[in-house]
Amino acid sequence: SVPRNRPDRFSYAADLLELYRVLLRLPAIEPVGPPPGAATDHLHRPPAADEPRMLTRIRALLAKAEATGFPEEAEALTTKAQELMARHTIDEALLAARTRSRETPGACRIGVEPPYESARAVLLDAVASANRCRAVWNEDLGFSTVVGFDADLEAVELLFTSLLVQGTTAMTRAEAGQRAGGRKRTKTFRQAFWMGYAQRLGRRLAADAERITAEADTGTGTAGAGGGLLPVLAARDVAVADTAERMFPRTTTTRLRGVSDLAGWTHGTEA
Repeated sequence: SVPRNRPDRFSYAADLLELYRVLLRLPAIEPVGPPPGAATDHLHRPPAADEPRMLTRIRALLAKAEATGFPEEAEALTTKAQELMARHTIDEALLAARTRSRETPGACRIGVEPPYESARAVLLDAVASANRCRAVWNEDLGFSTVVGFDADLEAVELLFTSLLVQGTTAMTRAEAGQRAGGRKRTKTFRQAFWMGYAQRLGRRLAADAERITAEADTGTGTAGAGGGLLPVLAARDVAVADTAERMFPRTTTTRLRGVSDLAGWTHGTEA
């Protein structure tokens, strides 16, 4: 006997056509990662013996930064975590050059959702740039695609997530002070806070990355870096840029709305 709820062939065909029509309306999304069966480099690459320990240290530093109630301590802990990430990136780059690794840049998607998504996209772009990656924001779909080498992508995701937590904590604390003073305009305050926060961190992360790279290149940072580091990093930067341009041949710049709340901006730049 035929089940009572089983659709007939006509209904089944109609449902399939409706599904096809819905799929045609969906926007195109760039594929992330190699096709199935194409990722073979990790099988030939020697594992980094210190990688798990390094990531554990970075996570611990960021967790402490998120938990502390002192902005200066949070900044010091986050800076230390970024330094470890940068040195790990340099070690990975030198190891890949020595072993003639066939590793190529990959990509990952990181959610950038409302509210205040434009400021958060700016923050993610700053974190990506400081870690030698490229970020492309898809505002309509609520995420950014970050292009870079695997070790750098992991650093970007860890740091961005932590900075969002730290920023939210700092914003809540600053907002409470504003409300205690009788202020009620929260939305403009928050938007301005996130923009100030993103701009300040962008400058700080870029300066930290430049300093650590210079130290490593002169041999005072990563052991054995010598004078061959900058060409290695430059080659990886070119590979990342080429991959990003191949994945996103048509990108546009987004004009951000101006900041209309001085108090929010000031608190954001001080967070």
